[in-house]
Amino acid sequence: MIASLSKGSVADLRDIRTNGVIRVIALRCQPDKLCPMTDILHIGEPPIAVHLRHNARAKRYSLRISNKDGKVSMTLPKRANMREATAFAIDHEGWLRKHLSKRVPTIVPEFGGRVMFDGEKREIVHGAGRSVRYEDGQLHVPGRDDQLAGKLKGYFKAIARERLVHASEHYAEILDRKINSVSIRDTKSRWGSCSTDGKLMYSWRLVMAPRQVQVYVAAHEACHLVEMNHSAAYWKLVEQVYPDYKQHKLWLKRNGTLLHSYKL
Repeated sequence: MIASLSKGSVADLRDIRTNGVIRVIALRCQPDKLCPMTDILHIGEPPIAVHLRHNARAKRYSLRISNKDGKVSMTLPKRANMREATAFAIDHEGWLRKHLSKRVPTIVPEFGGRVMFDGEKREIVHGAGRSVRYEDGQLHVPGRDDQLAGKLKGYFKAIARERLVHASEHYAEILDRKINSVSIRDTKSRWGSCSTDGKLMYSWRLVMAPRQVQVYVAAHEACHLVEMNHSAAYWKLVEQVYPDYKQHKLWLKRNGTLLHSYKL
């Protein structure tokens, strides 16, 4: 249950700041005590909800804003307490508000509207039959309005699997490496990943990006089959297999929030 912060606790926290008023609305544990992983604190006015997550391997406090839903989370080191966590969040309130204000509003696809596909906003029209088709720059989607999002998502996932498996296998062959599996998910913070045992994962939302960007991400993850890091040697390898990768990496950085804004 959320408990209001006591006056004494506010005074203690104010001592951490050299100036300015601390505006903590509510906490779910005492300031000097360790916090369970489910804690939430609210800072500022209007309040920003900060979800707290313990990570035994973390060495410092860090904040993250989800591209998918705008959720703010703070990672805390093993012996973190509410006093330090709250002070850190308040010190970075300006940073949080700046980036939250730049978020693209949620877009709910509808017939007659548009959705990103292969780097362009494509019109969504009523389709015949049982399957979604892409034809003449339009996405033909059969079914009722309440089925639209699910059918689009299913189509995008199928296309993502087909394309990214093919591209991954292509680059793995160039690098003389073997892929154990490829999974397609709706991840919040990563476009792709590669495990030490050769398992690749991709976000199906990549099909909203230009085709070259999709291929770049496949090349990026395939290179992790050789270099499990982002060292200079790793990026040199990426450049060898995909020479113009930088422009596609930049496209994702600039447009990634838009791809996550579609409610599918």
